[in-house]
Amino acid sequence: MFIIGYLLQAISVVLGIALNIIMIVVIARAVLSWVSPDPYNPIVRMINQISEPILFPIRRRVPYMGGVDWSPIIALMIVYFLDIFLVQTLNRLGMSFI
Repeated sequence: MFIIGYLLQAISVVLGIALNIIMIVVIARAVLSWVSPDPYNPIVRMINQISEPILFPIRRRVPYMGGVDWSPIIALMIVYFLDIFLVQTLNRLGMSFI
């Protein structure tokens, strides 16, 4: 049974890293929206391509209020919730099998 425990702990670590990367990309996208970067810059294009599938479904449901795009804030709250709830639950579940 300890193999399942280690597997669940490894999944929780990888998921935590992936959620941290998503958090960094969403924050970078929000910061880039404050300035007007060159849209043909490869780094800007990469950040936009990675963050758009995350932000578009939220943008579709939450309208602009007062000229402010709330989708990055909502996305960060969802990612933070998943980081706390899902990652720690998987980690604790894995610890119970060891």
